[in-house]
Formats: sequence, C-alpha cells, structure tokens
Amino acid sequence: MYKAMNYWIFGGFDGQKTPCEFIDWAKSQKLDGVELTVGDAVKADISEAECKKISDYAKQKKIGLRTIATGFYWGNSLGSEDEEERDRAVAFTRQYLRIASWLGVETVLVVPGSSRVPWDPSRPVVSYKTVWVKSLKSLRELAKLAEELKVNIGLENVWGRFLFSPIEWEKYLDEIKSDRIGMYLDVANCCPYVRPQDYVEVLGKKIMAVHMKNWSSDNLAGGNLLGFGEDITVGDVDFPAVLAALDKIGYKGTFTAEMIPFCRLPDLRIPDMDLAAATAARLISLCHKS
Repeated sequence: MYKAMNYWIFGGFDGQKTPCEFIDWAKSQKLDGVELTVGDAVKADISEAECKKISDYAKQKKIGLRTIATGFYWGNSLGSEDEEERDRAVAFTRQYLRIASWLGVETVLVVPGSSRVPWDPSRPVVSYKTVWVKSLKSLRELAKLAEELKVNIGLENVWGRFLFSPIEWEKYLDEIKSDRIGMYLDVANCCPYVRPQDYVEVLGKKIMAVHMKNWSSDNLAGGNLLGFGEDITVGDVDFPAVLAALDKIGYKGTFTAEMIPFCRLPDLRIPDMDLAAATAARLISLCHKS
C-alpha cells in the first residue's frame, strides 16, 4: 500500500518548506510518497524545468509523487455562475494538469464546485442547479487535456454543500463521460452524511485516490473544522471497513494523510512536527494492519 503525506501537514499553508525538504522528511518517516500542493509547496507559475528538478530529486530519494492538491478552488469555483471566475478556475486547472504532467503525477485533486463555503461568508451562495450545470461544463472542457496528458482529475468530496451522497456522485461522474475524471475520496469529509465505505461500494473503480483523516461527531455539535482531530485513529471512520471495501474493488491507488494536525485554535497556520511525525506513524500502522 502506497502511504503518503499532504504538504500542508509539513509546510503549512504559507509554503514554509521546500518540496525537497518535504521529500527528505517523508523519507525519514518511511513514507512511500508526498502530495505537493500548488500555491504553497510549488507556485502555479512553476516551470517545466523546475518541476523536472523536483521529480528527479524524488526519484533519487525513492519517494513517489503520485498526487498533487491545491486550495485554489475555494476562491475560484469551476461551478461559479460568474463566467470570469469560472474561466479563471478552468485556466488554473489547465496549468495544474500541466504541472502534474511535468512532475510525473497520476492524479490532481480538484474541487468540482460549491453552493456555499461555510467558513467563508465573503463567498457567494450559488444555486445547487447552477453549480451542477456550470461545473459539468467546466469539467467537460478539461477532460480532453487530461486525456492528452494522461493525468487523472480526482474530484474530492468536500464541505461545499454540493454532492452529498455516493449515488449523486455516481450520476455526476457518469454525466462527464471521461475515464480520466473520477473521485478523490476523503474518508472523513463524508462522515456527517454517509459512511466512506458506502462510497467505495457504489463508485468502485471511479475512486482514483484516497485522503486519510478522521472526524468525530462528538467533538462539536454539528461539526466544523475542529471536528477533524489530531489523531487519525480516533473518530467516526471505521478504517478496517474502509480498507476492506477498497481491497474488494482491487484499489491500488494512494493513501495520503491530510490530517492537518495543527488545525486547532488559536493559530491554524503553524505546523507541529511532532504531530506530523505521529500522523505518519499512525498512517503506516493503519495500512499495515489491513
């Protein structure tokens, strides 16, 4: 099983560490790979030559670069009713796919759209139907490039008040009609609504990558970001059941921790290296037990 770590746990949201430092740290933690983030670990205008240096370094260290992620879509939605914003999101995704190709990445994490961003009141509320129609239009436009570059677009289930169930996801993905566009399953994000193993049962091979973290309904009534605890093993996710479901469909993709162990008040931006190391160890242990 391929065990990796998302950059935000190590370098924060401000790009405090270089990709090579992250690769070295992942090697020291006995991980198989890292998930770099565009906008933090690497900038969106990074060159092909710079990407090759990172890729070569990762190969030298025998650390995989199978997925990349970004926080870009929370401010620029592929499902926006504002055509200028939607165009920005599409243009960014084209560059994002090129960066992935240059790095040798298999799958990019993409947020398909949101009808409301609960933690950002400055973002507009958009009708559910509008997000559905506009995001599908965007993704169909992007499918050709993904197919040409041989890079997957993994759409993540997030708290954007959009696509609440695996049945909905199945219909949505079927409407895109591209083998290069599937789901990036976050096993914790779906906990307030549906068990993650139910997503696996319904979507099967449409699952391209997996984010590993946990969420507890006991932490706060109704839940918010503080529901994502610091210990990946504590919470509502039944990891043995999830891993068994993934094994049943023959899943060979990535398992990437995205716990963000510094996600606590008063400062959400300062990584804690002890907690990051503990998260890496817990991820390895979870995967080993399966």
